Amino acid sequence: MERGNHTLITEFVFQGFSSFREHQLGLFVVFLALYVVTLAGNAVIVTIIRTDPHLHTPMYFFLSMLSSSETVYTLVILPRMLSSLVGTNRSISRAGCATQMFFFVNFGITNCFLLTAMGYDRFVAICNPLRYTLIMNKRVCVQLVGGACGIGLIVATTQVTSVFRLPFCATKVAHFFCDIRPVMKLSCVDTSVNETLTVIVSVLVILVPMGLVFISYVLIVSTVLKIPSARGRKKAFATCASHLTVVVVHYGCASVAYLKPKSENARDQDQLISVTYTVITPLLNPVVYALRNKEVKDALLRAAGRKLS
Repeated sequence: MERGNHTLITEFVFQGFSSFREHQLGLFVVFLALYVVTLAGNAVIVTIIRTDPHLHTPMYFFLSMLSSSETVYTLVILPRMLSSLVGTNRSISRAGCATQMFFFVNFGITNCFLLTAMGYDRFVAICNPLRYTLIMNKRVCVQLVGGACGIGLIVATTQVTSVFRLPFCATKVAHFFCDIRPVMKLSCVDTSVNETLTVIVSVLVILVPMGLVFISYVLIVSTVLKIPSARGRKKAFATCASHLTVVVVHYGCASVAYLKPKSENARDQDQLISVTYTVITPLLNPVVYALRNKEVKDALLRAAGRKLS
């Protein structure tokens, strides 16, 4: 179909991992294994938090929301990527591409702000423990999660609408999913306005929550250092270790992927970064919280004990 001087593109073709053609079966096996572990791990975390009364606290409410969001986030990207690695059909419809981009951006941004809410929860728990249950009541927790989801929804709608209003002259997406920049590069017209919008949005949704988490941890550290006993300090830091580990990796990968200059990395390096935040980061959540968090480990042992008895 023709629209003015431009052909109306109805389908795109992924070129992801085409430079690793001889290793694609190996990549498929590795990514499939990581995908299964991610889904299983997040499902276990959500189930154990819902069923164990000891974990019915704001911190674990946020963790269950993050695990649910991470699960949907991986479902949007990884099945399509896995089928592209072993199949000959690497095409996706225009509507399918827009839908994938919408859910990827939506849940990616939601995850950023859920981590911020978790940072605020740790700040209140350590810096204002006597008023913790009053401040972090159920209504506040639901509002924080609703705010994170709302921001994700608004930004995703804005970004996807602006990208898919562009006329496209090419069909080959130099990526393994419909990310914003690779799809914009297919446009026939100057995309500098869209690129500026993307940079502004990236700065706001990455640096703002990252800054809030940083401020929370500065205040947490200053409070913890005032605790007289070494045991008390160790216990306080232990409650933050899992969250801080996930935060550093999540925001670190997002910053490298979306805040670096466009020409700094080659396509293969960009895809390696993308694999980190679409495959590795969602896996970190269940692994870190299952292995480093004593309360989650105790809940898993209680659940295993009930099944064995």
